[in-house]
Amino acid sequence: IKALREQFWSEVRVPGAANELNQELEKAMRVADFLELGELFAKDALHRNESCGGHFREEYQTPEGEALRDDKNFMYVAAWEYKGEPADAVLHKEPLAYENIQVKTRSYK
Repeated sequence: IKALREQFWSEVRVPGAANELNQELEKAMRVADFLELGELFAKDALHRNESCGGHFREEYQTPEGEALRDDKNFMYVAAWEYKGEPADAVLHKEPLAYENIQVKTRSYK
């Protein structure tokens, strides 16, 4: 994703004039944001050594193919602090505390 982002910045061409609202520039900036966010999503996914919810890794599944959670090590919100590049982002963990529900693995069978 990083290489794709770098290619985008080196090859992007935005038509339009500098003295008027340029919707093409807005679109290009949105694409740049999506590439940056995608790289951060990938970094976060690789950091999580578990499968949970919408995050599934083949190497973390039960023999039946269900998600294999690791609540002991990953029961937190991952808040990534931006440092200029997605690769430099710093992870801050915000612990989750449940009072009214019991945390357990769901079965999707």
